[in-house]
Amino acid sequence: MVATAEKSEQRLSMQTDEIAADTTVIRSLDWDRDRFDIEFGLQNGTTYNSYLIRGEKTALVDASHEKFRQLYLDTLRGLIDPTEIDYFVISHTEPDHSGLAKDIMQLAPQAVVVGAKVAIQFLENLVHQPFEQQIVKGGSELDLGNGHVLQFVNAPNLHWPDTMFSYDVKTQVLFTCDAFGLHYCSDSLFDEDLGAIEADYRFYYDCLMAPNARSVLSALKRMDKLGEVTTVANGHGPILYYNVDELVERYRRWSKEQAKADTTAAVFYVSDYGYSDPLSQAIARGITKTGVAVEMIDLKSADSQDVQELVSRTAALVIAMPPASGNSAKATVTTISTILAAAKAKQAIALFESYGGDDEPIDPLLNRFRDLGLKEVVPAIRIRETPSEGIYQECEEAGTDLGQWLTRDRSIKQRKSLDSDLDKAMGRLSSGLYIITAQKGDMTSAMLASWVTQASFQPLGLTIAVAKDRAIESLMQVGDRFVLNILEEGNYQHLMKHFLKRFPPGADRFVGVKTQTAENGSPILTDALAYLECEVVSRMECSDHWIVYSKVNQGRVSKAEALTAVHHRKVGNYY
Repeated sequence: MVATAEKSEQRLSMQTDEIAADTTVIRSLDWDRDRFDIEFGLQNGTTYNSYLIRGEKTALVDASHEKFRQLYLDTLRGLIDPTEIDYFVISHTEPDHSGLAKDIMQLAPQAVVVGAKVAIQFLENLVHQPFEQQIVKGGSELDLGNGHVLQFVNAPNLHWPDTMFSYDVKTQVLFTCDAFGLHYCSDSLFDEDLGAIEADYRFYYDCLMAPNARSVLSALKRMDKLGEVTTVANGHGPILYYNVDELVERYRRWSKEQAKADTTAAVFYVSDYGYSDPLSQAIARGITKTGVAVEMIDLKSADSQDVQELVSRTAALVIAMPPASGNSAKATVTTISTILAAAKAKQAIALFESYGGDDEPIDPLLNRFRDLGLKEVVPAIRIRETPSEGIYQECEEAGTDLGQWLTRDRSIKQRKSLDSDLDKAMGRLSSGLYIITAQKGDMTSAMLASWVTQASFQPLGLTIAVAKDRAIESLMQVGDRFVLNILEEGNYQHLMKHFLKRFPPGADRFVGVKTQTAENGSPILTDALAYLECEVVSRMECSDHWIVYSKVNQGRVSKAEALTAVHHRKVGNYY
């Protein structure tokens, strides 16, 4: 069944279907959503997936985004009389899955709300009304009858602290909410076309799960104790059925690579306050790009012993300012005190505002950390307006700067560790000189590049090697557009010098540089010899770089007789 509505010129539709015995998915399809969560761009919209399980008793697993209120509730009533719902299982309370929780509880006041202890606490603060509840933890079971027994798997920080998986023993379906999802909207119910979804699957992991790699591995260990999982009923995108083993294994592999990092940064936030969660995710994303592991902890629900252990072994502390008053403030006081007590001299410290309207001031807390001997590596991020794309970009770049500072000694050691003859031989690979420029919404970036080569005739295409920790990498995802500016021999030094500068997080890289606007919206450098307008088609992971293959849509040469600037390196193990 499919229902559709137009809202604010965005296509919203509903889809329902059977995915297993007695199990129905209710998919809210958000075709045109182009930003999500930590403000990373979406190329293919997203979905919000909800599920009905009918045994002798009926359970509704998760709900939908509030923008789907009428569509979702009408669809739900078309499938079942809400008064027949016995259990409302909350996988976690982030608004895109629980935004309609209060509506459902009003339609089905008899339903027992099932969730982790933290989820129930969050929900009480969200709906402000009494409700029947059942707190479950890892290993708990809920018997729906007719063989449908839900086994619960504790999975905190994927990516909120209250996340709980549910496994139906009869159908071997695992309900995972955010985990193993992707922002990809299509009529395809399942993951039969792996090639179409794998770029979005990886991007989703990098943005939401990589900062929680250790938590991913912990959840996978608990999953391994379940029976066979034939279907992963996620909260976003196509349901995993055809490629379950492959896609789950990718999470395991990526998380192991992330978790084995020698250096760890701790990111503390308040999940239900202001913009603390998405801002902290943006910073964490920037840190992980440098190969530094991240562990995220909610200041409000953190265990003091866990906080003390983490702070004692981490190289950097990143803290979102908590509220100054209210219940959340009371809950965070102990955690902040524990952090201060466990902090050590020479650790890095970074603070940022949550823009919740009642933030604790930064400077008093920052001074306390300074007095303990901690080093402020990146300036505190002070937010004076509703976070925009530019602010999220500043947060990500601040995270990258922090990660690069933490790994500076390792980078120097690696440069010295390679065989000098090999280094010199690799350095003899010559290349041109180029500057990549990109704009997406309010975000702009640029990068000096030399590892560029033509890769195809039909269509005209090229590849660029982009280091994982480059700021522009976030603007070169599949579907993104950019300009490759080709520099001129004898007339490139001023541009090279400008773009080799170290820019502060969020800084405008084009101040003082003459530009024009390409048809794809990205800047063209007026002094470039030629330019090519490109669109990213695919990406291949290659150790510390991404190989980005792009088709070339158009281009132009400004000086027909001039030559491309050529770059010769002395060694091949660093730029």
